[in-house]
Amino acid sequence: MTDSAAQPATPPRSTDSAASPRTPCVAEPGGYAVPTLRRRLLSMVYESLLLFGVLFLAGYLFSALTQQRSGLMYRHAMQTWLFLVLGAYFVWFWTHGGQTLAMKTWKIRLVDAQGQPVRAGRAVLRYALAWLWVLPAMALDWALGLTGWNSVALLASWVVLWALAMRVMPDHQFVHDRLAGTRLVSVLGK
Repeated sequence: MTDSAAQPATPPRSTDSAASPRTPCVAEPGGYAVPTLRRRLLSMVYESLLLFGVLFLAGYLFSALTQQRSGLMYRHAMQTWLFLVLGAYFVWFWTHGGQTLAMKTWKIRLVDAQGQPVRAGRAVLRYALAWLWVLPAMALDWALGLTGWNSVALLASWVVLWALAMRVMPDHQFVHDRLAGTRLVSVLGK
């Protein structure tokens, strides 16, 4: 049996694949690394699970207050309401600590281009630009009159291409982050 106190301590290994030799770790302002695409996408999946509850409650509140009797009644008003609720959710969390619950879980933080906390105007701009993940594909789908699996394939292809676009960006940020002047940083070990 060896005495563990006599052995030199080894630094803990990072489990983030951003630190692997195959994927260079890009330094960010403030000494933060860029989160991997895998961690970003898993954070989005977790975020969507959490947002199901938020949108369910917001939709229920809208239906109760407007005495909505059918899903088609006040449909566009409800869509606008849910868009605003989502915006308020993200803008609030991004401007109060830079992290939603899912981002905290996956140790990702949103900062501006200088590594500082995001202000409300920039957070609103990022929220609007984040819809570029789906709106162009939806517009093309509508213009082409696609239905069924063709529609799903177009949307899925667009989302995959949008996500992979970060790999060709020099700072490995999503396109909407570059346009909004924000960046996602990894807070592993911080």
